[in-house]
Amino acid sequence: MAAPRSVEPADLSPLAWRLLRVAADYEQRTVEREIDDILQAHISMLENGSRALSPSRCNTLFALYSAELTEEQIRAIAENF
Repeated sequence: MAAPRSVEPADLSPLAWRLLRVAADYEQRTVEREIDDILQAHISMLENGSRALSPSRCNTLFALYSAELTEEQIRAIAENF
């Protein structure tokens, strides 16, 4: 499933990133195994707002989470958090 066009990864808050990960049923270590060159620390810093990932890494991460969620779920998290 392609990422919904109504939500841009660059516009997501740190809390929205965390909620997307949890809603998609990923733990930080699982994400680390799924995406090359992303470490648990990167995910933690992204979700705490202390570090931004490159746009390409954010897009890859967003696509991973989006594959497990409906567009409505993604939009609700993005718009409310």
